[in-house]
Amino acid sequence: MASISETGRQFFEACETGQGWQECQRFCTDDASFSSQAEPLAEIVTLADYTDWMKGLLALVPDGRYDLRSFAVDEAYGQVSAYAVFSGTHTGEGGPVPPTGRSVSSDYVYVMDFDGGRIRHLTKIWNAGWAMRELGWA
Repeated sequence: MASISETGRQFFEACETGQGWQECQRFCTDDASFSSQAEPLAEIVTLADYTDWMKGLLALVPDGRYDLRSFAVDEAYGQVSAYAVFSGTHTGEGGPVPPTGRSVSSDYVYVMDFDGGRIRHLTKIWNAGWAMRELGWA
């Protein structure tokens, strides 16, 4: 069985490159949950829906990419945390407004809780208001 470090990293890469639940589910429990205090994500409660939301975001921001700044494993608590900066430009069609051509650079953290070597819950810590303003969506 893969370590939680390896599983967390593989999930992070799959999610952040917009592969959606189809690819991300293999790293997660079937009923994996999601939470965030960021307004655009307030209604999302499953990790399946969040990974598909990220896939949709990358359709709006097709050059979207992440710069992983920190990756930490806490075996005692069964958690993996990843801090990254998401960057990209809104050039894709669809979404809240027509393409703005504006760019974003936004810090965020994932805290992944594990159960039996698979992710059972993910919390995203993100200042969505800042990102929405940078993209011209708010």
